Amino acid sequence: MSAANKLLLVVMCCRLIVTVVGPTVLDFNDGNNNDFQLSTNPSDLARASSDFGMLRGGVAPVEPAAVFHPTSDRDIAQLIRAAYQQGFPAVSARGHGHSINGQANTAGGVVIEMSRLAEGHADGVRREGPPRPRIAEEMRYVDAWGGELWIDVLRACLEHGLAPRSWTDYLYLSVGGTLSNAGISGQAFNHGPQISNVHELDVVTGKGEMVKCSEEENQELFHAVLGGLGQFGIITRARIAVEPAPQRVRWIRVLYSNFSTFTRDQEHLISLHGDGRNKFDYVEGFVIVDEGLINNWRSSFFSPRNPVKISSLGTDGGVLYCLEVTKNYRESTAEIEALMKELDFIPASVFTTDLPYVDFLDRVHKVELKLRAKNLWEVPHPWLNLFVPKSRIDDFDKGVFKGILGNNRTSGPILIYPMNKSK
Repeated sequence: MSAANKLLLVVMCCRLIVTVVGPTVLDFNDGNNNDFQLSTNPSDLARASSDFGMLRGGVAPVEPAAVFHPTSDRDIAQLIRAAYQQGFPAVSARGHGHSINGQANTAGGVVIEMSRLAEGHADGVRREGPPRPRIAEEMRYVDAWGGELWIDVLRACLEHGLAPRSWTDYLYLSVGGTLSNAGISGQAFNHGPQISNVHELDVVTGKGEMVKCSEEENQELFHAVLGGLGQFGIITRARIAVEPAPQRVRWIRVLYSNFSTFTRDQEHLISLHGDGRNKFDYVEGFVIVDEGLINNWRSSFFSPRNPVKISSLGTDGGVLYCLEVTKNYRESTAEIEALMKELDFIPASVFTTDLPYVDFLDRVHKVELKLRAKNLWEVPHPWLNLFVPKSRIDDFDKGVFKGILGNNRTSGPILIYPMNKSK
């Protein structure tokens, strides 16, 4: 396969959000109980003023004037339309708050809380939330609210024996948030990122228009919104492709001391994409520049009874590379051995575990719970995502992994996703 057909995505973070810029308004009334939907509760304002990045470091948080809790896309359209027509300050949409530097915040404006935080009863009033995921088994899709968390989409689909095809590593992100970015994980080499697995969208534009779009209808808006960082509209519904859900996963990690060998094996594995091919279902990897990292929370996969010592593995420049693959299965795992024989990893570095499919997809949340228990989650999270072409990835390894990071040890994860450019 030619170099032109390959991209390597080097990820030193990847947590996502949807944001829309436009004017907003606090004084509007359509006969519904908008006073209940529009909140100035201090806890709502505080939540809307923070995000996963937590990078402001002592600077006062950017606080909105109010937080809006919609029950439907019509609520959002009315708010945006009034804002556009009356020329008030900004409106932003907030999913699960996983922006890095305040992209979903708006000083003095209105934050649309896309999640279900206000669903249920409040002040004696029964409040219905946005629509729940709707699964079409025969047509193989799920319709999901833009603020729905992917973990809840997964649970709804599993009731029908189905699951979306492409994921992010962390499932407690909103549908609209990841689709406004890309939605990338180890399945992307085969199915493409999440934005390549969407049949149709409902979008509220910056003028408050409610528009349905797809490859066949309003195509320009469809492609602008997918991966558009929220600048072309708020996703209120996404029709997402699904497939029969696997039952179990064989999860394998192997180590490399030579970067070129590591990337060559990654590229070989993603070249096997397509139906009917004997291939892994998930191909990812990460860089280890600190001996402690391989045995800490990011690499808790490895047995604490048999800690891995970098010094014992003949590292190249003091850096190790971990290839991470999975094979979904129901009964047999016979294909795995043949795939592993094609790889050139350090022979003594094979680590394997079997677990339910859902447990693998939700693996990062388990890490989150451990870190929360140690008060290590609510801390600053500087993240950086980069696409690096195959032609420059060796230079990146020498300059960044072995250079900048190798000389300045970091305890943060450095993930490497091999991607097929055609996907």
